[in-house]
Amino acid sequence: MTTHLITFNAPAEAPADLVAWVEKVAELTLPDQVHWCDGSLEERDRLYAEMVASGTFTKLNPEKRPGCYLARSAPSDVARVESRTFICSEHPDDAGPTNNWASPAEMRETLKGVFAGSMSGRTMFVIPFSMGPLGGDISRLGVEITDSPYVVVNMRIMTRMGTPALKLIAETGDWVPAVHSVGYPLVDADGTTRDDLAWPCSDDKYITHFPETREIWSYGSGYGGNALLGKKCYALRIASVLARDEGWLAEHMLVLKITGPDGRVYHLTAAFPSACGKTNLAMLRPTIPGWRVETVGDDIAWMRPGPDGRLYAINPEAGFFGVAPFTSLKTNPTALLALDHDTIFTNVALTDDGDVWWEGMTDETPAHLIDWTGKDWTPGSPTPAAHPNSRFTVRADQASSIADDWENPAGVPIDVILFGGRRATNIPLISESYDWEHGVFVGATVASEQTAAAEGTVGALRRDPFAMLPFCGYNMADYWAHWLEVGKTLGDKAPRIFQVNWFRKDTDGSYLWPGFGENSRPIEWALRRVNGEVAAIDAISGRIPAVEDLNLEGLDLSADQVAKLFAFDNDAWSAEADVTAEYFAQFGEHAPAELYAELDKLHARIEAHKG
Repeated sequence: MTTHLITFNAPAEAPADLVAWVEKVAELTLPDQVHWCDGSLEERDRLYAEMVASGTFTKLNPEKRPGCYLARSAPSDVARVESRTFICSEHPDDAGPTNNWASPAEMRETLKGVFAGSMSGRTMFVIPFSMGPLGGDISRLGVEITDSPYVVVNMRIMTRMGTPALKLIAETGDWVPAVHSVGYPLVDADGTTRDDLAWPCSDDKYITHFPETREIWSYGSGYGGNALLGKKCYALRIASVLARDEGWLAEHMLVLKITGPDGRVYHLTAAFPSACGKTNLAMLRPTIPGWRVETVGDDIAWMRPGPDGRLYAINPEAGFFGVAPFTSLKTNPTALLALDHDTIFTNVALTDDGDVWWEGMTDETPAHLIDWTGKDWTPGSPTPAAHPNSRFTVRADQASSIADDWENPAGVPIDVILFGGRRATNIPLISESYDWEHGVFVGATVASEQTAAAEGTVGALRRDPFAMLPFCGYNMADYWAHWLEVGKTLGDKAPRIFQVNWFRKDTDGSYLWPGFGENSRPIEWALRRVNGEVAAIDAISGRIPAVEDLNLEGLDLSADQVAKLFAFDNDAWSAEADVTAEYFAQFGEHAPAELYAELDKLHARIEAHKG
């Protein structure tokens, strides 16, 4: 690859600094050619056809799933690789105890070695993209270099990608550089060639972030958040650093628009760890009359104080990259119906008539399938038909629940922030934080109870503060301090913070709360609290509803079950408070004093409850 050839391929809109960076990366990775992505349908269709020809894609039955394709990854490349994800800050303390830290100088040398010649025999794709609506107040720009056409077509769905983004990069000069390679060159240093694979990847993987220089370098994986660098790498890890430095919030949160029976509109964000019903909530179908819920975003929220002092949020993504298994007409009909056309499926099963299937999709299991590894499968097979982390990639506006203001470039004003985890005990159905500081304490201590021995001690708490544990680009305790500072900026215009728990269990192990669409009921109470329509009862966890103020009409719940949803065990709460103190201690002097003060207040509430 020559400098002349790269320059010749660059569009007229490409600014000189971007072209120079592409040249530098090309000189390291040695691709055969460079393609600047324009985001057009023609480009997409050409890449689809090339991937069908190479075996990367299988075209699904156009009568059942028009415009849909199935990809099967290598069995070694099926999920984010947290053990190989690094924060390369100048000082280890800036990464903190919950991130993998690596010396930036040493990591750069390592990356230089693995990226050298890594694109030999391949096309280098240059993807200019916008996170958030083009030119929006809260949006940001980036450029991903990749040697994977699978990444290109997925980034086309997940971001605003192509020539319009490139023009904005030229105008603003502000963009985050991201480099990705599957790590499977087709020509080695000696000129020896090898055949390509349907899913090329490497056994060595590095997903690295350089907070000070706002860079992302990812090597060896072609899957999901390891390769679609606009998603977790940019939208959370790098963006959280940008947000800290610039006074805003980059959060692992869905965004909802909720309209009440009186026509009043509310907006809500919510942070839930994995396996806690986040996607179902993002496409909630309320069971109570008169309420309507629409989707602004299903996964990530960028929030910034607006001109009126309130907190405004955008969904920086343009699509959904959702987990397929157990998405069904019962659990999430809105999501399932959005997948009828123009969807990329990865690692799901293939039916005999050219459609897709996964566990939990239908009541009846097909008699025969081709599983996610490409092998014959029957209900008697010992392995699942679809990988548990199999995915769909689809444009957000294919969901019938999408809000009309989901692409508002100024964002939507946030009234309520929810935190939730999967808790069989202790945490009530809903409680309101006493103030912003208490809300940050609640977010910092979000946890789920481990349900399998493989995860550790069954019943032990697995902390996932703000649902950001794998995604915070700097020291988690400094992140809590940043939230406290944002609260000071917002003052009395800050959103109200609530904690919810759909997963509390009875003594026989059954769930006390029906969940799904019924989750609109505690949310309704939260919104009525925002309006000042109902009082609340001070409790250990926060302010809880009086039973008569919680809309339970039509539910088959006994008074005893309702009481258990809001029961407090003093000893269990004392034990949890002690565990929380140990948890904070790992962060040393970085843990904010305000959170220790909230822990003292919690102890005081527990003691008062004993009386």
